[in-house]
Amino acid sequence: MEIGIIGVGHIGKTLALKLAAAGHNVVVANSSGPENIDAAVLETGAKAVTAQDAVHNKDVIILSVPLNRIPDIAPLLASVPEEVTVIDTSNYYPARDMIIDNIDKGSVESVWVTEQLGRLIAKAWNAIGSQSLEKNGKLSGASDRIAIPFAADRDHDRDITKKLIEDTGFDAYYTGSLADSWRQQPGAPVYCTDLTADEIQTFIDKAERERLPLRRDLAVAAIMERMSDPRSNPDADFGVRLSRALYI
Repeated sequence: MEIGIIGVGHIGKTLALKLAAAGHNVVVANSSGPENIDAAVLETGAKAVTAQDAVHNKDVIILSVPLNRIPDIAPLLASVPEEVTVIDTSNYYPARDMIIDNIDKGSVESVWVTEQLGRLIAKAWNAIGSQSLEKNGKLSGASDRIAIPFAADRDHDRDITKKLIEDTGFDAYYTGSLADSWRQQPGAPVYCTDLTADEIQTFIDKAERERLPLRRDLAVAAIMERMSDPRSNPDADFGVRLSRALYI
């Protein structure tokens, strides 16, 4: 598939490496120009391009930017055909994204994203830590293969997203529509807890929507207390242990 990735942070970089290695034609873009993209992002065949080129003539566009930058992406997608699958990987963290009133008042994050972009999306790779995504993929059929939850409204988006998740080394677990994707938001039992598909099946319906923000903020506070550099990510094992303790 022809894939454009906007954003080359922890998740975007890993997706570029994995999807290019899986045989897809991948291009990546950031906000400061292709000349500023780290060569390590391109090691498996992805190419650095402008943001405009990253969304031109693509089968799939992956948005891997902080949630508060989603409105800035909308003009880029204005001329992208509706049939193109757009996958969003973002999550709402008020300490980083500033306060977004509609989300704080209960709007589902993915629904808010569709409102900003003016188009349907799929939601994936938001509920796995970047180190787990990088290191913990396994061959299909492994009994302990981690599953990544995803949501989509259209069958076309669902099928493409499922395939791409599997191409990154994980089982894909469909959680339902975008309206129900709050079940994979920060604070939910399946968020960054590295569960198998069977385990997700057990916990997906145990999410308590009204409790997610408090649990999310508790996790942020614990990570900030632990980390000497607040810009860095905790190690994968700590992040999973913390998420399981707070969310399940």
